[in-house]
Amino acid sequence: MTIQFRGAALGLALLALSASWAGAQPPKFDIHSPIDPSRGDALSSPTYHGPEVLKFVGVKPGWQVADIFPGRFTTAFAQAVGPKGKVYGFMPDEILKVHPGIVDLKAARAKDPAWSNVTTLAVPMNDMALPMGLDAVFIRQNYHDLHVRFMGPADVPAFNKKVFAALKPGGVFVIIDHVAPAGMDETTAVNRLHRINPADVRAEVEAAGFKFDGESTVLAMKDDDHSKMVLDPAILGKTDQFMFRFRKPK
Repeated sequence: MTIQFRGAALGLALLALSASWAGAQPPKFDIHSPIDPSRGDALSSPTYHGPEVLKFVGVKPGWQVADIFPGRFTTAFAQAVGPKGKVYGFMPDEILKVHPGIVDLKAARAKDPAWSNVTTLAVPMNDMALPMGLDAVFIRQNYHDLHVRFMGPADVPAFNKKVFAALKPGGVFVIIDHVAPAGMDETTAVNRLHRINPADVRAEVEAAGFKFDGESTVLAMKDDDHSKMVLDPAILGKTDQFMFRFRKPK
């Protein structure tokens, strides 16, 4: 559980830093505040709809899965793939260098038996090299971070092409993220609100050769007006999220 709370603290720190890069006022969140343990992870809290998400991904025992920006679903994937499967948790060096005390995946893995079949990877974002022959790649609430100034921003077309290359034919790429206000430009949405337009994500991923393979509304929240930063207390845990599945053609 410790790694999950650190991941949430990381999100708070990223929001504060990226807002300053965007020239906006820093968000009114204390990044050093304790994180509410009741938020849990995909195995312990119904908030994340873990069973529905895993079913949508289609994960099976023995699968090889990459979890980009590992967090609340890493242990769920590790359990789902079983002892004959493998999970690769990729956290960019940019994050580890700025927040070594918040995200120490190697230490967490050494202490947590739930991570026994998880291998952590850490290189600069644009140097990401995933193992070949993966069954699935998963990124939750962090695809938009590839676009934020704090991350460079990353070379998003190259990232998507690397994911495509790492997947076996028929493999899936699943993205969950916060929905941006309609009509807001991507730069403003990702840096100030940490949200992204689903249509932009679909266009970017399909440009890498993927075929759109479905979406789920299990994480949709009709009461979210999309105007607030995702960690605003008024909307925290209640944002409208899209979940897309893309497939590498056979």
